[in-house]
Amino acid sequence: MLFTLRATGPHASGLGYLLHKHPDKLQTFPLAFGRAHVFYPEASAEAVTAALLVDLDPVALVRGRPGSSEGGLVDQYVNDRPYAASSFLSVAIAQVLGSALAGRCKDRPELVQTSIALEATLSAVPCRGGATLLRALFEPLGYEVTASRLPLDERFPAWGEGAHHDVRLRKACPLSELLSHVYVLVPVLDDDKHYWVGEDEVEKLVYHGEGWLATHPEKELIARRYLKHRARLARAALDRLVSGEAKDPDAEAEAHAEEEAAIEAPVRLDEARIEAVARALSDEGAKTVVDLGCGEGKLLAKLVRNRAMTQLVGVDVSQRALDVASERLKLDRHGGRKSERIELLHGSLLYRDARLSGFDAATLVEVIEHLEPSRLGALERSVFAHARPRVVVVTTPNAEYNVVFTSLPAGHMRHKDHRFEWTRAEFEAWARGVAERNAYTVRLAPIGPADDTLGSPTQMAVFSR
Repeated sequence: MLFTLRATGPHASGLGYLLHKHPDKLQTFPLAFGRAHVFYPEASAEAVTAALLVDLDPVALVRGRPGSSEGGLVDQYVNDRPYAASSFLSVAIAQVLGSALAGRCKDRPELVQTSIALEATLSAVPCRGGATLLRALFEPLGYEVTASRLPLDERFPAWGEGAHHDVRLRKACPLSELLSHVYVLVPVLDDDKHYWVGEDEVEKLVYHGEGWLATHPEKELIARRYLKHRARLARAALDRLVSGEAKDPDAEAEAHAEEEAAIEAPVRLDEARIEAVARALSDEGAKTVVDLGCGEGKLLAKLVRNRAMTQLVGVDVSQRALDVASERLKLDRHGGRKSERIELLHGSLLYRDARLSGFDAATLVEVIEHLEPSRLGALERSVFAHARPRVVVVTTPNAEYNVVFTSLPAGHMRHKDHRFEWTRAEFEAWARGVAERNAYTVRLAPIGPADDTLGSPTQMAVFSR
């Protein structure tokens, strides 16, 4: 699938700065479902064109997943996914062009809000609703829309036209504004999101729809299709948009993390967790480690000092957290988010991802409690069944210990984004079940100052095979 951006006029040369991609380089980025390439077919003082080419492997998307045979085996090989501008394109935009989408530009911050003459082209957009829907979605936002419907097969004109269109959008606006519109509306046009939709997708829609979606004449259709026709989620998103409660999910997560750190500060729990996990990895002889849900890179900063560790990879769903981790680890000195020993990847822990395989160890430090309990099975499959590192280290709060924190109101969890906090017995039952189902052994260990009755504030499980 191909997405191009062309900038003209006095600010055209700023496109490379905004995208954080150098015009003289072809850059390739691994994705959970394939690879993305960024290159510049045109780069002059008058006009700059950047192209995002997504090379998607449709078989890898379903291989080994429960229910992957649904629809027939042939459907896994013969479909439009490698070519059509579907929700996978939106995922690629978020992962590869995340800073531009979020409106961040470290080198030229004045360009973020600058109106630039832009032309975006999308090849083979599956539009269930035709050119009429295309115009109904983009024209109210000020775009000049050109759409040409593609034939089912040029060799057989009698077969007629299909549902796919080549689309061209023209508008003078900040780049982040255009990217937000494309990010939201491409899955709406496709009306067939290829990944699980839950509360986090509501957060994305509310955040990226801020300032335009609440007044869009097709806002109900957009919310319904974006959220895969889950009426409750669509209503919740629209209610928040109309009430003006749109928040940056990354900024909100940072604020909640600071609150949690303040609660735990008296027992210096953050440092104790990192020390305990690093010690467990060293005891297990791990030389290659992937930190799943790496956040701002605190554990990686500790591990990189150990020269025995030859490869360290951090993975997180938050682009902002990865940017902070990159600065903490001083990766800018190495030309980006990758150096000889350490690399940062944008991705989800809930889906099979070939990039996560082949490591000695994986860590999930204060991660599982941020997931809905119904998604723990997906995490188990992606980490323990598919990636299958030799060692997995998991830490999570001990709910019994919460009464010790005097600043935490009774009955509250330590972090506003926590979906649950387990007792020691609940964590042990989950850990032993995971170990048994996936042929691991597991040992449990406390972290932090222990209370004779309540245990320690953090509990750790070390899985090995």
